[in-house]
Amino acid sequence: MTNQLKGYWIPVLHAHLPFVKHPEYDYFLEENWLFEAISESYIPLLMNMQKMTEEGVDFRLTVSISPPLMEMLHDEHLMEKYLVYLDKHIELSSKETVRLKNDKSFRSLALFYKQRYRAVKSFFTGFLDYNVLNGYRYFRDRGKAELLTSCATHGLLPLLNVNRRSVEAQVSIAVDSYEKHMGSAPGGMWIPECAYYEGLDIVLRKYGINYFVLDSLGLMNGSPAPRYGVYAPVYTESGVAVFGRDPLSSRQVWSAEEGYPGDFHYRDFYRDAGFDLDFEYIKPYINPDGARVFTGIKYYRITGKKGDKKPYNPGKASAMAQEHAGHFCSERKKRVEELCLHMDRPPAVLSPYDAELFGHWWFEGPDFLYHVFRKMNAQKELKAITPSEYLKMHPRNQVIAPCPTSWGYNGYYDAWLNDGNDWIYRHLHRMADTLGSLANEHYHGTDPKRTRILNQMSRELLLAQSSDWAFLMTTKTAREYAEERTREHISNFHALHEGLLSNNIEIHFLEEVEKKNSIFPELEFRVYASGHSPGDS
Repeated sequence: MTNQLKGYWIPVLHAHLPFVKHPEYDYFLEENWLFEAISESYIPLLMNMQKMTEEGVDFRLTVSISPPLMEMLHDEHLMEKYLVYLDKHIELSSKETVRLKNDKSFRSLALFYKQRYRAVKSFFTGFLDYNVLNGYRYFRDRGKAELLTSCATHGLLPLLNVNRRSVEAQVSIAVDSYEKHMGSAPGGMWIPECAYYEGLDIVLRKYGINYFVLDSLGLMNGSPAPRYGVYAPVYTESGVAVFGRDPLSSRQVWSAEEGYPGDFHYRDFYRDAGFDLDFEYIKPYINPDGARVFTGIKYYRITGKKGDKKPYNPGKASAMAQEHAGHFCSERKKRVEELCLHMDRPPAVLSPYDAELFGHWWFEGPDFLYHVFRKMNAQKELKAITPSEYLKMHPRNQVIAPCPTSWGYNGYYDAWLNDGNDWIYRHLHRMADTLGSLANEHYHGTDPKRTRILNQMSRELLLAQSSDWAFLMTTKTAREYAEERTREHISNFHALHEGLLSNNIEIHFLEEVEKKNSIFPELEFRVYASGHSPGDS
């Protein structure tokens, strides 16, 4: 007997990293953020999607890819460095198989990493043809993936709204970037940090965005209250659909106390060969200045909060991922059955996560998702779909005014605005006001050098607006680099502005910042002009 469909699951992965590019160095630590994410999250997820396609599993995955990440994945310089990164890891894991030849347990792990990195490289150079975006396009074109954009540089829109053109530029540049890389207009948008303010939907509608994702508090505290809670989308008065985050499915994965990634069978992220091995031996694979860093070669499982770490066992970890996938599906089924008693349509459970959680932070995460999709496909009681598919099936939805919120702690913005990072905003607002005035003044200008300066000033403002810098200042995980990057972009902006005003343009300086901060090469400063509209050149 065929199981009856009871509801829908809408998994959404938000893939984003800040734009980091340092052509002046052969090796730069923060560029590894990208290389680690590609090797541990993006490619493993795509490999599993290909595996499911070959197995006939009917899956759906919605992925938002931020414009900075798209630009980096498309950047030849960075992808050349990524190949060097892969070869270094293959070399290190090969050396480890020799070093550990008499240690049965750990040698098998070294061999595991060697085979894994070789498979990643083969997939990158073969199926992906040296461009990860090709994989996302492949599954989108086959109806398995829905791709969203985010804002231009992941600026926190409520805090940028002091200058409306800053918000509009973040949205319009994102739409242009998506069209450039994906060949079509985006239907939906992941607003950075799920941070909403009243009236943002009007801007999104202006630039063709049909829907976005909001934290549960933004819907549940909306006016009027949503009839179905977060288990069906709503519309704003401007006609943009809003999907609310399901807190239960989020907590089961995210929570440090009750989330799956904390299971003692899973790989320990923090115990890494880069810190454990003899310095002279590991030196070629860490920072050239001698600072020890993560290498991605990790031999231990989480084990527990006390006592010695136990060796990681990929087989047992994989079995646990399958078990957790079964539990996840069972819990979603129970919740949907409860909701069906009070709803006149199949409920939709939307589960949004950072894409980098799956693989990078939670090594077994891609396999967990693989098993979830397989179980749902076999059971038929829950069906994975995309937001657009749901809206096509249920085009009539309640109209409400969402509440300003974010997916930060308790729904507030304080992770991005506090006494440790508030100094950045006076600069961002003044820079935006300055650029807006200059864009109006030079809107019809034709001088190529002035145009280059104004375009680069736009890039420097955008890069300074990235929410990542304020967040890293708060978490203190890379505070020094975040402060340095923010000050760098502010300084570059003002230096370029001074050259523009004095008509004393230092071409060498301009060329250097254009090469380093090369995001959005097609960008035009006119996007900051007060009369600029969608479609204007």
